[in-house]
Amino acid sequence: MPTPITKAVIPVAGLGTRFLPATKAMPKEMLPVVDKPAIQYVVEEAVRAGLADVLMITGRNKAALENHFDHVAELESVLREKGDLERLSKVNASTDLADVHYVRQGDPRGLGHAVLRARSHVQHEPFAVLLGDDIIDERDTLLSRMLEVQQRKNTTVVALLEVDPSQTHLYGIATVEDSDQDDVVKVTGLVEKPPPGESPSNYAIIGRYVLRPEIFDILETTQPGKGGEIQLTDALQEMAAGPAWVGGVHGVVFRGRRYDTGDRLDYLKAIVRLASDREDLGAEFVPWLRGFVSELSADGASDAD
Repeated sequence: MPTPITKAVIPVAGLGTRFLPATKAMPKEMLPVVDKPAIQYVVEEAVRAGLADVLMITGRNKAALENHFDHVAELESVLREKGDLERLSKVNASTDLADVHYVRQGDPRGLGHAVLRARSHVQHEPFAVLLGDDIIDERDTLLSRMLEVQQRKNTTVVALLEVDPSQTHLYGIATVEDSDQDDVVKVTGLVEKPPPGESPSNYAIIGRYVLRPEIFDILETTQPGKGGEIQLTDALQEMAAGPAWVGGVHGVVFRGRRYDTGDRLDYLKAIVRLASDREDLGAEFVPWLRGFVSELSADGASDAD
């Protein structure tokens, strides 16, 4: 029987250079998406899927992450004395969310190297990896579905998204075979960011993985690839092409709501989409947004005249 999955690994050692100067002194994972840092959405997703043991692979200048998931006694005391129990509850929500651990990556040698740093914590269990740039809407159950597929097939599972062929050079891309389920495919090959026009498919790997522990042995010997980094995609390719005992690789094709916070434009889109859906904000925000868009359209028409 497959070993139950209880642990999530979240690599957060990146420098966030696309968001400079905002990330000069603040981790990109702490950038707010409406009123919560991006990283909290990711941890909440892991917890909803039953993974309350969370390991963050950190780097320099990431102390704010640890502070966010820890108690802040002075702030809590002030809110309690003021009787502001609503805000106190929000502050405590991140503190009580999960059992969060931290390990430093050291040299930034790629995603594969970051995952390898989780070995001593994960040991011989399958585990999930969640990348902080991708926020999956809480109404969609991508991670839970991936865990279900892993347990049923005792395999490694990646999340796949069908993208426009013009965008395939921006992702790791999977070659797949259909299975007996509409949202599950067998992965027969993977390539990291193929050159334009050379992609084997339009199935892009997005930032959710459920990995068998054999990945660690493979990562130990994986040579630096694209960008001079140890690529997780290269190790997954070896698993997909490897012997039966490593379980192969399957993909869950995601057709839900995903918000990319790793790009400035997509980050702004994520905030607008999530704010529009909020019960406490949407009723006022959406009419304002429609009016603002109408003003932009009118200004554009005037300019054209």
